[in-house]
Amino acid sequence: MPSFDVVCEADMVEVKNAVEQSNKEITTRFDFKGSSANVEQKDKELTLFADSDFQLGQVKDVLINKMAKRKVDVRFLDEGKIEKIGGDKVKQVIKVRNGIETEDAKKITKLIKESKMKVQASIQGESVRVTGAKRDDLQAAMALLRKDIQDLPLAFNNFRD
Repeated sequence: MPSFDVVCEADMVEVKNAVEQSNKEITTRFDFKGSSANVEQKDKELTLFADSDFQLGQVKDVLINKMAKRKVDVRFLDEGKIEKIGGDKVKQVIKVRNGIETEDAKKITKLIKESKMKVQASIQGESVRVTGAKRDDLQAAMALLRKDIQDLPLAFNNFRD
């Protein structure tokens, strides 16, 4: 029976490359001379450091530009609150989404069931498996998800015929 998985996974290699390129640009830019602005990565968590709120915004802009150039969807980023750390220095933690949360998975399965297509959707951990009798039905389900779920960077993999 044909099936595919709906997933939400960032390419962590490209994220790492974007972070490295951002740090390289930050060290060479004139407006960051003598500041402690940088981006650190630990697993799926990015931490932005800067000397002021304005500079933090600039660091975030550089990071987002580098991610866009490396074709990493910025919808993967969950921005945390800006925190003050000693003196005027500030930091912000940004989490990189990985996997579909339960609420979103339920929304996807509900959308597929309400569409009256001849496919079934089931939640499998951090992904949603969609099965159907025909390949055309699965492709129609993919098109429906691309059109209706705009807030998540969904990808489709594990397509079996």
